[in-house]
Amino acid sequence: MPAELELTTSYYLVLSALMFAIGAAGLLIRRNPLVMFMCVELMLNAVNISFVAFGADLNDVGGQLAVFFVLVVAAVEVVVGLAIVVAINRRRRDATADDVALLRG
Repeated sequence: MPAELELTTSYYLVLSALMFAIGAAGLLIRRNPLVMFMCVELMLNAVNISFVAFGADLNDVGGQLAVFFVLVVAAVEVVVGLAIVVAINRRRRDATADDVALLRG
């Protein structure tokens, strides 16, 4: 019978680092604003995993409190970001992240 696998903090940190790297690569490679926002959200969730892992390792609820504030910032970022994306897409359907200059009035 195999031994039970114990998930330590290092497993969560490796997962967090991989998620953050995928999000950063997607942010740097892709030019679609919606995909870029999803990559930023992936990076924020990677940070949340590390906060919770360190909080559990240190037996402190400060990590979960930090996650709450990161989620609030992420929600605000989504609202503002989607408003900008909608404003750009109304002017041009095939808009990229370089087309933010279209919003100058």
